[in-house]
Amino acid sequence: YSIRLDGDVRKLMKKLHHLEDVDLKKSRLTLAEALRSSTKKRFKDEEAPDGSAWKKSNRAAAEGGTTLTNKSRLKNSIKSKATESGFAVGTNVIYARTHQFGEKGRRVTIRAKTSKGLVFKIGDKWIRKREVTATIKIPKRPFLGISDEDMKEIKDTLEDMISEKKKNDWSMQR
Repeated sequence: YSIRLDGDVRKLMKKLHHLEDVDLKKSRLTLAEALRSSTKKRFKDEEAPDGSAWKKSNRAAAEGGTTLTNKSRLKNSIKSKATESGFAVGTNVIYARTHQFGEKGRRVTIRAKTSKGLVFKIGDKWIRKREVTATIKIPKRPFLGISDEDMKEIKDTLEDMISEKKKNDWSMQR
């Protein structure tokens, strides 16, 4: 996934490019890490970047846990990276897309790995099948993205860097 920042942030980045001795790589690392932390916090808060609550998962509702954190693999896979041209926050976990965007109705077939088949209980009756076909529906639970709070932090960080650079330039001229 790629998120592009426009508007005031672009103007600030342009200003930063014209300032000498500003460590842009360090600023990108700082911003990337701030967004990574914010993204990981969404798993604790169980909310999307826009502040809306995720729909509680069946497992979390049944066990009293939190949604998308049964083993925390997805949450712990969130990484950040900064380069000369920008920064990114994301994951390479294969099922991340399903949770980010949801699944409206995909047919899947589950096949038994052993000759004993699949065994499950429906009501009071135990059933054994070699394969089961079902339609899965998973609500979207976006975790990647930039919240209003993230945007404010990005702008404030960049403005602080510009102010600090100007302050240092001014003190060196004295």
